[in-house]
Amino acid sequence: MVLAAFLAGVVVVLAAAALAVLRGIGLWRQAKRTGRALSAELSTFSERSARTERLLAEAEASSRELEQALARLRASRAQLAVLVRALERASARTRWLRAFLPA
Repeated sequence: MVLAAFLAGVVVVLAAAALAVLRGIGLWRQAKRTGRALSAELSTFSERSARTERLLAEAEASSRELEQALARLRASRAQLAVLVRALERASARTRWLRAFLPA
C-alpha cells in the first residue's frame, strides 16, 4: 500500500514536472515571437519617425523658400504699383493730346 502511494506520488510529480517543462517551453517560444514582433514594430516606427523628420525638414526648407518668394513678390508688387501710378500720372498729363489724335 505504501509502495503504491509512493509510486502514484512519483507519477504525479513527474507528470507535473513534464507539464511545467512544456509550459515553460511554450512561454519561451511565445517570448521569442513577441520579441521579434516588438523589434519589427520598433524598427518600422523608427523608419517612419525618420521619414517624418526628413519630411518636416523638407517642409521647413520649402517654407523658407516660400517666404523668400513672398518677399520678392511683395517687392515686385510695390514696384508695379509705383509704375502704374507713374503711368496714370503720365496718362493724365497727356490726356489733352487725345483731342488731336485721329479716332
